[in-house]
Amino acid sequence: MVVLDPDLPVPLWKQLADILAQHIESGEYTGKLPSAKTLAQEYEVSHKTSEHALQSLKEQGLVAAVKGLGYFVKR
Repeated sequence: MVVLDPDLPVPLWKQLADILAQHIESGEYTGKLPSAKTLAQEYEVSHKTSEHALQSLKEQGLVAAVKGLGYFVKR
C-alpha cells in the first residue's frame, strides 16, 4: 500500500485521489469503491480527507455517487 506524505506540498486529499484514480485506470478498482471510512482507516487520514478525495474523483467524472450506496466506477 502507498503511504501518503504530509510533508509534500500536495494536499493529502489530492494524493489520495491520485492513488485512487491510478487504481481505477489500471482496472484494479471496478464497480464499488471502498467507503470513505474504509479509505480513511487504510490510508490513516481523516474521514473528511477521504470524502474530499472521492468527491474529487466524482468531479473528474471517474466515479458516480449513489446516495446511500457509495461511489462506483463509471467505466
